[in-house]
Amino acid sequence: MFIGREKELSEIRDFLKKDSGCIMIYGKRKVGKTTLINHALKDEKNTAYYECIKDSLKVNVDGLVEILLRVNILPARIEFASFGELFKYLNSLDGVYNIVIDEYPYLKAINKAETVDSVFQSVVDNSLSNIHLFISGSHVSMMRDLLNEKNALYGRFSPIIQLKELNYIDASEFYPELSVYDKVAFYSVFGGSPFVNEFLDSKKSLKENIISTILNPSHTVYNYIDNLLVSDFSNVSGAERVFSALKNGKKKYSEIEQTLRIEKNGALSKLLKPILNMGLIVKRFPINRADDKKKTYYEINDNLLRFFYTYIYKNKSALQIIGAEAFYEEYISESIITFISHRFEEICRDYFSILVKSGKLKGIRNIGTYYYDDSVNKTNGEFDVVLQRKDSYEFYEVKYYQAPMQASEIKKEEAQIRSIHGLEISKIGFISVNGFESTPKEYLCINGSEIYSIQNLR
Repeated sequence: MFIGREKELSEIRDFLKKDSGCIMIYGKRKVGKTTLINHALKDEKNTAYYECIKDSLKVNVDGLVEILLRVNILPARIEFASFGELFKYLNSLDGVYNIVIDEYPYLKAINKAETVDSVFQSVVDNSLSNIHLFISGSHVSMMRDLLNEKNALYGRFSPIIQLKELNYIDASEFYPELSVYDKVAFYSVFGGSPFVNEFLDSKKSLKENIISTILNPSHTVYNYIDNLLVSDFSNVSGAERVFSALKNGKKKYSEIEQTLRIEKNGALSKLLKPILNMGLIVKRFPINRADDKKKTYYEINDNLLRFFYTYIYKNKSALQIIGAEAFYEEYISESIITFISHRFEEICRDYFSILVKSGKLKGIRNIGTYYYDDSVNKTNGEFDVVLQRKDSYEFYEVKYYQAPMQASEIKKEEAQIRSIHGLEISKIGFISVNGFESTPKEYLCINGSEIYSIQNLR
């Protein structure tokens, strides 16, 4: 099933209208790169898709030749000594060709990285007058290196697409019949990987899906998440320790150092860099404290990873011993609503972001969290969903409740917000996944159905 990706498809189709060129598509494993490319090229003639293997350049040249034979782009088996020779030959043919080189970083497994990039620099510069060349890969750090000014391929790609997980709206198309309350729960746990969502059974409960996939060591989803870091990080154990330290919370740099007992010599910075590059964790700060390093924190940016490292990573032996059903009851059931509620806050920030990007919400300068330090009342804290305007802020209280939010609680929440000294408030709003007992006109009250209304968002 192909879902979403309208923007990326549009970029690829515009690229295909050109006479020739080179496009780069990258993103973490199982995020849908191959599916996107194949969908974009399904009606195109003279198309060859080749997935590189961790072997010599010559072996990969021969592998691409086999594919070209199979799709009838090569008239007969021809021996080529290099990618340069092969593309020079293709460049001499009549017609336009679409050639996909997937998992490009595999070419560097046993071949010198600089050599591989130089080979393809020559291909792009000299042998693409009738070729649309797709360079794709899952090793995010290595693919981003191609965009470095010192790399031989710098400036050779147009467009460049970093494919990320589906947002909460697109992911919900895998389970359209669920209630909004359950859609939030499914996305909060399983995230937006099309690969993962294909395994979900929307006729079963969240608990049943968790037990049959993430808590099943023989299931593909369990093995995917358990091995996600293996091929992309040289220091796998270090990356795993970072995720385990973060779990379902937010931690400052110094707190991570302390938790992992890492010396304060920059070692943590080196450890965090590739994880940040992959987008698996994110560095955040309150929108009103952008320059305050003391308020900067890190958190896991992948819902499924967050769930895995919150509940399973350090408890694998218990899962094996007591089984999935008992594990869920003992380790997950008590706090799963809290886990989901934190993710619902992120969904609400994404909701406003989509509105702004679509032009349906004007005058917003930033969206994020807001830190306050009220010296008068001697309190401090953070609001999780805040919109910044030119001279003020909109504050939203977010509730993941099974029942509608009560009017009395709305009044109570408003009073607490207004009691804080120093806030520049232009609007107070409330977002309740299951709606409201009543909706006072003086507040903007948004229910879960609006958050998931595709017509309103696109």
